[in-house]
Order: sequence, then C-alpha cells, then structure tokens
Amino acid sequence: TTAAALGHFTVNFTITNLPYSSDLENPDSAKFRSTRRVMNSLLDRLLKESSIGPVFQGCETTDFRYGPGSHRDETRVDAVCTYSK
Repeated sequence: TTAAALGHFTVNFTITNLPYSSDLENPDSAKFRSTRRVMNSLLDRLLKESSIGPVFQGCETTDFRYGPGSHRDETRVDAVCTYSK
C-alpha cells in the first residue's frame, strides 16, 4: 500500500476568556499539556463535523501566546492541522 499524500493548514484563533499565563510558554508544563490536549480535542471535533470532515486527519496545537496590548487577558492559539489530499 502507498501512504496517502497529506496536506497541512494552520489555524489561529483567540480565546478571550482564557487569561495568558507564563505556564503556557513552557511545552513541558502541566498547564500547557492539558490546555493543548483540550484544544486538540475541540478542534478535531469541530473539523470532523465540517465540510472537510471526510479528509480531515487531526490538529496539533503548537503555541499559546498573547497579543500586544492585550495585557495577557486572552490567549492566542496556533495549531497545524492535517488532511488527506
């Protein structure tokens, strides 16, 4: 069998009710890992039910950050998602 060709796309969004904390800078912290697990699960659930659902493979949250001037009262999320071409 041949492996299916995979494509990637990025997803960026802001969670306005998740204050940014320095724990989210450290991929080894419990807060980063648990927040990443929740984000991956929610993104997977959302995209599996979307128009790309049949080819959607999954998402991996890569980064949490805060925006300039946001006073860390919200958290920006970056993720990379995969689909079958």
